[in-house]
Amino acid sequence: MTARHGDWMQTFTGRQFWPMDPRPEEVAIADIAHALSLAYRYAGHCRRFYSVAEHCVLMARAVEPRHQLWALMHDASEAYLVDVPRPLKPYLPGYKVAEAAVMLAICARFGLPAEMPAAVHAADNRILHDELAQAMAPPPMPWNLPGEPLGVTLQFWEPQRAEFEFVSLFDRLTERRFAANGHFPVQGGAGGGARHVDGASHG
Repeated sequence: MTARHGDWMQTFTGRQFWPMDPRPEEVAIADIAHALSLAYRYAGHCRRFYSVAEHCVLMARAVEPRHQLWALMHDASEAYLVDVPRPLKPYLPGYKVAEAAVMLAICARFGLPAEMPAAVHAADNRILHDELAQAMAPPPMPWNLPGEPLGVTLQFWEPQRAEFEFVSLFDRLTERRFAANGHFPVQGGAGGGARHVDGASHG
C-alpha cells in the first residue's frame, strides 16, 4: 500500500480519510451530510442551532440551477476539517492548503469544476446578511458586509432534518448517480416521520 501523508480519521460511515492526503475515492456524501448537519455555523455563536448543512442547502436553493450543486457542496471540506471562523483563517496557512486539497478531491469525486463559480462565492457573501439578521445577536459594530442580502429564510433545522434535506437535494441534483443500496433511518424529515439516507454504501 502506498504510504500516505499524515494520519487518518475515521468517518461517520466507518471509512478512513486522510485530511492531509485526500483522495476522491475516499469521499462519501453520507459522511459529508452527517458531519455538516452537526457542525455549527459561526463556531456555535448563533442564538439557535444553525448548521453548516442548512447553510449549504439554503444557498443551493437560492442560486441558478447550473450552480446549485457547487453551492450545496461549497463547504463540504468542513466535514473533514471543521468550520473555522473567517477571522481566524488568514492565520492558519496550513488550514487553507488542506481545505483546497480536500475540495479538489470532493470536486473530482462528484464531477464539479475545480474552481468555485463566482456566483456561488457571491451568494456565500450575500447570505451573511440573512444570517446576521436572523441567527445572531445585534452586532457590537457593523459587519461591513459586501453586496445585498441573498433573501433566504433560515429554518433552524435540527441535525436530522438538515441531513435529510442535504442528501435529498444532492440526490435530486445528481439524479442519484452516487446513490447505492444500504440505508440508515433519519427521523424528522419533511412532513415528519422516518426518512432514509444512504449510508456506508452511499458514495
